[in-house]
Amino acid sequence: MPEEPLSEEVVRARSLARYCRRAATYDSTCGPTWPIRERAVASLHLQPGQAVLDVACGTGLSLPLLRAAVGDTGRVYGFDQSPAMLAQAFARTAAAGWRNVHLFETAAHALTLPEAIDALLFHYTHDILRSPAAIDQLLALARPGALVAIAGIKYFPGWLAPLNPWVYFKNRAYNGGPGELASPWDRIAPRLTHWQWAPTQFGMGYLASARVAERSECAE
Repeated sequence: MPEEPLSEEVVRARSLARYCRRAATYDSTCGPTWPIRERAVASLHLQPGQAVLDVACGTGLSLPLLRAAVGDTGRVYGFDQSPAMLAQAFARTAAAGWRNVHLFETAAHALTLPEAIDALLFHYTHDILRSPAAIDQLLALARPGALVAIAGIKYFPGWLAPLNPWVYFKNRAYNGGPGELASPWDRIAPRLTHWQWAPTQFGMGYLASARVAERSECAE
């Protein structure tokens, strides 16, 4: 089940290929996690006029929720490295006529923005959460105290652990580095404060909330 450690370049290349294959049907697979998406966005407590970043926004399923929360005066930023996925996000934005939604085709570690952001949404972004370079860059784009919501997949605990090979291969269908699912947040959590998380999907998923730390702060 576990794989040998891979370079971040290999992980990104594998992920890009897998999402390219799945882009056309991706939205149809997201029904079971829609309530988790809604809860993650709600936990950001966004206010009109704020700026929010949709990390690895994919086809843009979270964009309507984020845009509704920040209103006409706010800004929604999103990025994805997959042109096939992002094309659908661009189409969604154009169809809605949103002028304050800004999308970028880039890998996480290379993203730049014109302003510091007030909140970050990580919705099923496993490869990015395992990348120190991506974490460094994304947190550098946020103002101190910015709210963070993270939802994703993890291994089952306890008596359901025999199902974890299935969890691994489920994650492998999408992510270039599908392992390290015991605590997939353990590279970003120490960089944040007010960290808390709860299981979802009978323990196969998690939903976490936190804040971006001041440089002098340690994770709580």
